[in-house]
Amino acid sequence: MLDILGLILPLFGLIVIGFVTARITRQPLEAAGWLNTFIIYIALPALFFKLLSKTPVDQLASWEFIASNILVTYGIFIFTFVLGLIASRGNIAEGTIQGLAGAYGNIGYMGPAIAILALGEKAAIPVAIIFCFENILHFALAPALIAVSGKQKQSAGRLIADVVRKILFHPFIIATAVGVGFAILEWPAPEPLQRLIDYLAQAAAPCALFAMGVTLALRPLKRVPLALGYIVPIKLVVHPAAMYFGLSYVGDFEPVWVFAAVLLAALPTATNVFVMAQQYGVWVERATASVLVTTAMSVLTVSALLYGVTTGLIPPDWWPAQ
Repeated sequence: MLDILGLILPLFGLIVIGFVTARITRQPLEAAGWLNTFIIYIALPALFFKLLSKTPVDQLASWEFIASNILVTYGIFIFTFVLGLIASRGNIAEGTIQGLAGAYGNIGYMGPAIAILALGEKAAIPVAIIFCFENILHFALAPALIAVSGKQKQSAGRLIADVVRKILFHPFIIATAVGVGFAILEWPAPEPLQRLIDYLAQAAAPCALFAMGVTLALRPLKRVPLALGYIVPIKLVVHPAAMYFGLSYVGDFEPVWVFAAVLLAALPTATNVFVMAQQYGVWVERATASVLVTTAMSVLTVSALLYGVTTGLIPPDWWPAQ
């Protein structure tokens, strides 16, 4: 039990510290802007580059793993989207945000921190791959569906250009691409540069989790929408369970890759869902509630998952090859 506490306390403890600090100091949300910039544009890209650049290329080209992960996540999105359509009486825009709330986990801020602390540095490789491919689809799918709903008045050409820009210039995706390039060419980074990258990478996890706590503190929950009655269990229970059984059914993957994918699927709704809701003026307060409630509940669900993984109660493959 102490081992589990040793994993959980650094993870959720940093979120709590960020939350309490924000409540005590009462700084405006805008004050966290430079911290978020450092995390998104510097620290996490440095972490992804550091680990991917040293990874053998054959480990990066696991297309079966990538396809399985995407199919499960977008199966969850479609399921939640349909429930959202029914609940909102056919409102495509609201259904889209609800679908994202059920399928789009906090894989950018919390993902690398939790996976690496729980599973070791090798977990950063599947985390980076999952992040890139899932975000490419999220960045493309949300604007397209919002456009179909009529909420976004934008030409098809401009919409496509905006999606491509978000994909090509996202700092995580750029860092991943450069890291893979260094791995393919087998180029080691010069020693002084490598030390700087290592230093920045070490700051990624604690800063990201602290910032997560600050964000939660400064976006108070006003009311709990009825839709959370199905979004919360889908995001925190159904999604990771579907990921686990889906990967087990498809193939015999490395245990670290399986557990990293399941752990990412178990993470609470991403703060980006609130950002998208605010951008399109759809389901804004309820998106905030989704982030807050799933994050609070994930203390229990993610802790239970970590306990099952670390104690061997959850095997790496439910249907191992005979």
